Amino acid sequence: MADSPQKAATKRFGEEVFNQGKLATADELLAADVVDHDAAPDQPAGAEGIKHFATMMRNAFPDLQTEIDQIIEEGDIVAFRYTVRGTHEGEFNGIAPTGRKIQVRAMEFLRFSDGKMVDRWGITDQLGLLEQLGASPAQ
Repeated sequence: MADSPQKAATKRFGEEVFNQGKLATADELLAADVVDHDAAPDQPAGAEGIKHFATMMRNAFPDLQTEIDQIIEEGDIVAFRYTVRGTHEGEFNGIAPTGRKIQVRAMEFLRFSDGKMVDRWGITDQLGLLEQLGASPAQ
């Protein structure tokens, strides 16, 4: 069975925007005023903020790859869990490049309206990421 338009958009967003750095795809798939309910510190609002975040991640981890482990849909919401992998070769939130490889799990809920993403909620294993970079508060 083929993916719904919302699932296809979710997969395309991860593959093209985060894995390949194609920000033009974000312009196609995001509402200009999309609300990121879990924005990164100092992330601008709207679609520009999500593109800013994707660029920051790709600058810090140029070989960044996201892989969806599971995806489900109910109504206008797509929920998915995924794994992020990459090598820390650029500054990340004030942390100088370490050359370390990371593997982090995350989950998101996306709400769509008229074919565009209008809301994003997410949770990432941020402590696990910092530990892998040797920068956790406990270290």
